[in-house]
Amino acid sequence: VGVCKQEMLQKKNAILVDGVILNGPIMDSKAGEKFVEEACKIIMEEIIQKADDVTEKVCEWQAPEALKQILDLEMKDTGESNQKLLQLCRDVIQYSVKTSHPRFFNQLYAGIDYYSLVARFITEALNPSVYTYEVSPVFLLVEEAVIKKMIEFIGWEEGDGIFNPGGSVSNMYAMNLARYKFCPDIKEKGLSGLPRLVLFTSEECHYSMKKAASFLGIGTENVCFIKTDERGKMIPEELEIQVQRARKEGSAPFLVCATAGTTVLGAFDPLDKIADICEKYGLWLHVDASWGGSALISRKHCRLLHGIHRQVQLPLPFSVYKFCRADSVAWNPHKMLLAGIQCCALLVKDSSGLLKKCYSAKAAYLFQQDKFYDVSYDTGDKSIQCSRRPDAFKFWLMWKALGTTGLEERVNRALALARYLVDEIKKREGFQLLLEPEYANVCFWYIPPSLRKMEDGPEFWQKLHQVAPIIKERMMKKGSMMLGYQPHQGKVNFFRQVVISPQVSREDMDFLLDEIELLAKDL
Repeated sequence: VGVCKQEMLQKKNAILVDGVILNGPIMDSKAGEKFVEEACKIIMEEIIQKADDVTEKVCEWQAPEALKQILDLEMKDTGESNQKLLQLCRDVIQYSVKTSHPRFFNQLYAGIDYYSLVARFITEALNPSVYTYEVSPVFLLVEEAVIKKMIEFIGWEEGDGIFNPGGSVSNMYAMNLARYKFCPDIKEKGLSGLPRLVLFTSEECHYSMKKAASFLGIGTENVCFIKTDERGKMIPEELEIQVQRARKEGSAPFLVCATAGTTVLGAFDPLDKIADICEKYGLWLHVDASWGGSALISRKHCRLLHGIHRQVQLPLPFSVYKFCRADSVAWNPHKMLLAGIQCCALLVKDSSGLLKKCYSAKAAYLFQQDKFYDVSYDTGDKSIQCSRRPDAFKFWLMWKALGTTGLEERVNRALALARYLVDEIKKREGFQLLLEPEYANVCFWYIPPSLRKMEDGPEFWQKLHQVAPIIKERMMKKGSMMLGYQPHQGKVNFFRQVVISPQVSREDMDFLLDEIELLAKDL
């Protein structure tokens, strides 16, 4: 750097201000381009080409303190060489979890979609922010087109929407929007003078509902968790009882959040009966379909979301159930459809501009009304964010590549593989299902040989509770696969296997069961 500065000073007309040379760029573009080229080669060789290789490890486990030393995390006063940086890139890849691996079953996302990946490369290189048409013309039009198509599958004749950084944020948006609809003055006057607002959701709901209530000042004590049945579905009769109770106590019910695809059990709330109650009492109905919304793409499985639909004939070959009675829906294409994290939409039935009215701040330096183009395309004021990523683009490019039929095939195959796994579990000694799944969540216990003749009682369940964590530790340290476990609603630790990735095969389902038996043979 010192040599370059000296050379710059020796040039004619060199300008120096506050000790800073202003002539020419200070970045070496050729060296930067070479670094990008070499890094992309590493990405191709170490991630993309190995994405479906089952002989590779899912993870290279290291304890936190050891990993800190390997990665050399400290930022220094002087920069490091490109070769050192490229080695760091290799290290980061080596010690990261390979979520595209066919045997990564740990979360509600997995696999790799190559079209979505290219879309992410493009947006990372362009570095856009989606708020005004002047700075993001292509991506605003793409988002508009994707939202319109998603609304078609939901079944509204028209609507509105926006892509958000996560389903948790979409749920928070919906909660705030429902409150604004109930009491528009809150935007300017705040919480003072409002009655006690109460919302209702299932005891199996995503934890983001509780966080949203806290964040928005509603209060977690004003979230009424409705009892669920043995399958994890909200009980509508219990909902109505709690709505009536809240009204008698002088509270103001304003929102019901139903869930289409719960996180652990994959349960779908009875949306038809819940919608009836919402209509009866004038409550906003939000459906958190972050996980289960992609079933709408499948003609075979869209029935999972029946109840707030009507049957609508679409042009052949599609005739799908339509999602009509909800006021808002959260839907995450980055889960079942593999659009890549993060890709999350909040869709709203209202088309009168409610979303913008609720969230707009009318920043004069961004949203000038005297621009030379149609300012209705400056949609950023519908968001609580200023800078916002073009997350719809990766879903759009993937949808363009696969078509609706290709997306439908992904959903159908994932659920068929889940059904295959269930059938295999039933055949094998030592494996026990919690319940018959209705989606891609397969929940089961593995009972090692030493416990199989033990009487059912507190000691048995206490010992079984320890099995899943030990197996999980062993699979992580071996790197053979990743599978989640948890206790839930009084049940001891059990495995939750989730099928998503189109790279997963029937052989991977067999391997999963074989590997559990192998890892637990001495327990």
